[in-house]
Amino acid sequence: MPRIALIHALNHSVDPINQALAHDWPQARRMNLLDDSLSADLAASGRGLDAAMHQRFQDLAEYAVGTGAQGILFTCSAFGPCIEAVARRYANLPVLKPNEAMVADAANAAGPVGLIATFGPTLASMPPEFPASVQLLTALAEGALDALNRGDAGRHDELIVAQARMLQAAGCKTIALAQFSMARAREACEQATGLPVLTTVHSAVSALKRRLA
Repeated sequence: MPRIALIHALNHSVDPINQALAHDWPQARRMNLLDDSLSADLAASGRGLDAAMHQRFQDLAEYAVGTGAQGILFTCSAFGPCIEAVARRYANLPVLKPNEAMVADAANAAGPVGLIATFGPTLASMPPEFPASVQLLTALAEGALDALNRGDAGRHDELIVAQARMLQAAGCKTIALAQFSMARAREACEQATGLPVLTTVHSAVSALKRRLA
C-alpha cells in the first residue's frame, strides 16, 4: 500500500486529513510531519516566501522521501510557490498543494465560487491558482482561526458559516473552504446555504487515491 507523507504548518490540519484518509482510503499508510512555526514565521517576517522558506520546504520533502514516501501532500495553503518547487524536484512522485485538487473541482463547478479562508495570506496566494474561467469571490472569516486556537470550534464554524451566507447572497453557487482546518465546517455551511461545499481535504484525498491507488 502506498505511503503518503502529510506535511503540516498548522496543527489544526492534522486531524481533518487523517480522518478523511482513514475513512476514504484506509489502505494508505500515513506519516505526519508538523512544523507549526512555518505559518507564524511567514506572518511575522514580512519577507514572504523567501529563499530561507523555500529551503525549509525542500528539507521537509527530502526527509519525507527519505522515509519511503510515495506521495506528498502539503496541508497549508499559503505556501504555493514553495510546494511547486518541491514538485519540480520530485517530478516522479505526486506532490500536491493542499488546494490543487479543490481548484480542479471548482473549475468544474456551476456558477460563481465563493472562497473562504481563515488565514489572511491565503487570500493573496490562492486565488491566482484558479483558472481565469472561474468567477471567484473571496471572504475572510476574521477571528475564526483565533477561535479555533482557543479551543472554541463552535465559534470558528459560526464565523465561517456567516461568510458562506454572505457569499451566497452575493450570487455564489458553490462554496470552497480554503484550509484543511476548515473542513470541519463543511456540513454546517451546506446546511446553512443549501449549496455544494468543496473542501481541500476531501478533494485532496480523492486526487491522491486516483493517482496512487
